[in-house]
Amino acid sequence: MVILLFFGKSFGFSSNLRVICAACGAGKNVKFFDFDWRSQTWNLLFVVGAILGGWISSEFLTNGEAVQISQATIQDLQQIGVSAPGGLQPDEIFSMGALFSAKGFLIMLIGGLMIGFGSRYAGGCTSGHAISGLSNLQLPSLIAVIGFFIGGLIMTHLLLPFIL
Repeated sequence: MVILLFFGKSFGFSSNLRVICAACGAGKNVKFFDFDWRSQTWNLLFVVGAILGGWISSEFLTNGEAVQISQATIQDLQQIGVSAPGGLQPDEIFSMGALFSAKGFLIMLIGGLMIGFGSRYAGGCTSGHAISGLSNLQLPSLIAVIGFFIGGLIMTHLLLPFIL
């Protein structure tokens, strides 16, 4: 982050979607994607690193044990019909079977649209605001991060039990 600050660069995951869309020619039809995307290709390394890092950690840095969570969390999950994860995530939410069910597909579709709209409306994603924006002492990023946190609490405690 210090190096990015030194060179006047900002960091965030959602900006990569804009770069990828511009590189694929979306700038011909949509003004938002009409910019010099080549100046942002360095940021695409973050996408590659996230994918590669996830693969490396799942293949080489796990011992096959389930993620360790508190007994209180297990009880809370059971109250909404989700069993304790046998791996990294609960199968009722993140398995391929759950994804290809009508309910799972709708949850992923609506959730993806909300995340996409939210990151565009907030002028960046959680990583961009929380890492880059806060390190630049930007008040809008602080407000956005507080909003992300409040939204996460509302989702966890009010909406998720209703959805599942």
